[in-house]
Amino acid sequence: MEKKELKPSNDQKSIWVIAGEYSSIGFILPSSVVAGYLIGYWLDKWLGTTYLYLVFLLLGIVSGFIQVFRFVKKHED
Repeated sequence: MEKKELKPSNDQKSIWVIAGEYSSIGFILPSSVVAGYLIGYWLDKWLGTTYLYLVFLLLGIVSGFIQVFRFVKKHED
């Protein structure tokens, strides 16, 4: 007999699981911004330029907002 794995709906999840999922929003945007800045900073030092940190900082901000919008779209009722 084949086992079927049932995925619980949002109504069946505990409040702690839901809180944990939504608290990740607080880490998505800042981590994207910091990662973009650090990549740009490292490339500036490696290539001897002075503007790449700003370019990658902006890319980090945009990618962070995109990830937040994807998360919200996925979890909207």
